[in-house]
Amino acid sequence: MDDGFLMEVCVDSVESAVNAERGGAGRIELCAGLVEGGTTPSMGLLQVVKQCVRVPVFVMIRPRGGDFLYSDREVEVMKADIRLAKLHGADGLVFGALTEDGRIDTELCTALLAVCRPLPVTFHRAFDMVHDPLVALETLISLGFERVLTSGCDSSALEGLSLIKRLAEQVMSSAGCVTSDLFPPGGGITERNLQRILEGSTASEFHCSARSARDSGMKFRNPNVAMGASFSAPEYSIKVADVAKVRTLNAIAKNIL
Repeated sequence: MDDGFLMEVCVDSVESAVNAERGGAGRIELCAGLVEGGTTPSMGLLQVVKQCVRVPVFVMIRPRGGDFLYSDREVEVMKADIRLAKLHGADGLVFGALTEDGRIDTELCTALLAVCRPLPVTFHRAFDMVHDPLVALETLISLGFERVLTSGCDSSALEGLSLIKRLAEQVMSSAGCVTSDLFPPGGGITERNLQRILEGSTASEFHCSARSARDSGMKFRNPNVAMGASFSAPEYSIKVADVAKVRTLNAIAKNIL
């Protein structure tokens, strides 16, 4: 954070990880299934990404898409994935878990944090699905999470900016020593709105994907078959982190902070 900020880019491929670093990302959040909001990546992907980049790599621990209410067997999967991610070089971990009534699952989070340590841990955007974000934030701080990724419980960080600012003010007034990197805003951040988000919050970090679509290299294409549900991404268009977009976002942030 030599320039006073840190940009974290979420990626789901080696190409995107390399592009993110080339563009100036200070940290990578490694996921699979970005269409679903991010799920646990393969350990093969983690191994190769760690060989190709030098910036810290935080690994998403999320066994499936959908809600953040997990069964006992899913919890066992999460614990196993945490252990494997640590074994294969993860620099930090990212997870979130809620109760059925929209509160932080303190028992599960405590158990998972114990498996994660000594690595730093981010509570991901499950936070944006909580019943009471102010109460949830106090819970997460007491549990020991280093970061809370949030769009301010709205459709994007820009739309949720007022809540992000309110959360930061609440923490600063109650603790006085919590730094602004506790709340990296994330969700819908682009070149068009980053300046407003950073100027309207106390954030010294932000989270984005900075992706563009590139055409597949396939010459033969079968237009009658899709490899997923109707809402899935098309087979012949691949989204990857865009070096130019990452650099542009970096430049915007440098001019502000």
